[in-house]
Amino acid sequence: MNDHPKEACGIFAVFNHPAAVELTYYGLFALQHRGQESAGIACVMDGRIKSYLGMGLVGEVFKDDFFDKFKGTCAIGHTRYSTAGSSNVRNAQPITVDYSGGQISVAHNGNLTNGWRLRRELEQAGSIFQTTSDSEVVLHLLARPEIKGSENPIASALSRVHGAFSFVFLTNDAVYATRDPQGFRPLALGKLGDGYVLASETCAFDMLGIEYIRDIQPGELLRIDHDGLHSRQWSAPQRHAHCIFEHVYFSRPDSRVFGLNVHLARKQMGHQLARESHVEADIVVPVPDSGTSAAQGYAEETGLPLEQGFIRNHYVGRTFIAPSQGQRDIGVKIKLNAVRDVVEGKRVIVVDDSVIRGTTSRGRVKRLYEAGAKEVHLRISCPPTRHPCFYGIDFPDPKELIANQLESVDKIREFLGIDSLSYLSVEGMMKAVKANGNYCNACFTGQYPVAYDAGFNKTAMEASR
Repeated sequence: MNDHPKEACGIFAVFNHPAAVELTYYGLFALQHRGQESAGIACVMDGRIKSYLGMGLVGEVFKDDFFDKFKGTCAIGHTRYSTAGSSNVRNAQPITVDYSGGQISVAHNGNLTNGWRLRRELEQAGSIFQTTSDSEVVLHLLARPEIKGSENPIASALSRVHGAFSFVFLTNDAVYATRDPQGFRPLALGKLGDGYVLASETCAFDMLGIEYIRDIQPGELLRIDHDGLHSRQWSAPQRHAHCIFEHVYFSRPDSRVFGLNVHLARKQMGHQLARESHVEADIVVPVPDSGTSAAQGYAEETGLPLEQGFIRNHYVGRTFIAPSQGQRDIGVKIKLNAVRDVVEGKRVIVVDDSVIRGTTSRGRVKRLYEAGAKEVHLRISCPPTRHPCFYGIDFPDPKELIANQLESVDKIREFLGIDSLSYLSVEGMMKAVKANGNYCNACFTGQYPVAYDAGFNKTAMEASR
């Protein structure tokens, strides 16, 4: 019942490093926030690609004996979130196949908006799919005679797919990296010794002492082999559509995404939010952890003190079980507790990154009142989320989006039971990240930069990723 959407996954890859498997393991730890349902690593051993996949967190999937059995100088890894109905080990990645072109393994972040249609076409032509992931579509395209025989099969296959994607491919002698022409999802290139590293976020580089080189460009296909880096554009230049939710919520604050530090971008959103919707109050309280940076910006802009009015229990995660329905409220309190001595008798401005369903937010502000807060004013560092995402974010059905179902901000305020509610405007959000038209904000505006199949509905989304 988390009131945040889920990302699709995080990807990591290493080429030409003696500790490639270990580096990939640690890289996946740094990207754990991007996917917590399954994890996997594929590496080249004795001229063959060998993979290990499992359900659960990175630390749960890979045991001590894994590192005795898996060693190599080239590896790719993946952490995954699924949508409803597709949480299954057979959909864990990387996906590795043998075909007439050799062995290849793929890890994917994003969503193919025409993946469902391509799957049906490939099945009618005789393809037999082993997973329900749209990532497998690209592998089947690679096996098609007209693509396999082309000058650059991966580029030819990519030209058939639409939507949001960052891919890394592993073959017996190379690693490939690519992003969709709009650049929805991030992917960065780094260097460590004589080897190269790829990651969804630069925070994975910092932890391992990897030198950041640059981002993989939208529409670029980069081949990394023993002769170095080989880059080509497989797509004509198109207007970029970076996912704004990477800055709002998904990415770690210590990452540099789309050319901006995430923490500083969120602080700017908080500054802009304060300019647009300040109210008389005594303290500013962030909802940890994703609301912290925006709350710092809000407090700096207003001159109000920033206080820890909520304390998060970091030792309660997805494994928490509520023994009965009546105890579920206790479960929520265990995860986030209001600090009475901080908020009692105070007019409190609460800063959070987003409100999706609203149920969790209502519980949080209720606890502030119970702790003695005199007033509670909720400030959200993004606009109301009214529309579904078709580009790799697991937003709930529009009927579950509170901003979609309630016709005004005041109605949402009434549902949450608070003194006031304000969201950051679309214009203010774009100004905070210096967007210049290069971001996708379709979940707020309903203006989708890439068309999706008419049949691409919730059922298709459930079968993807």
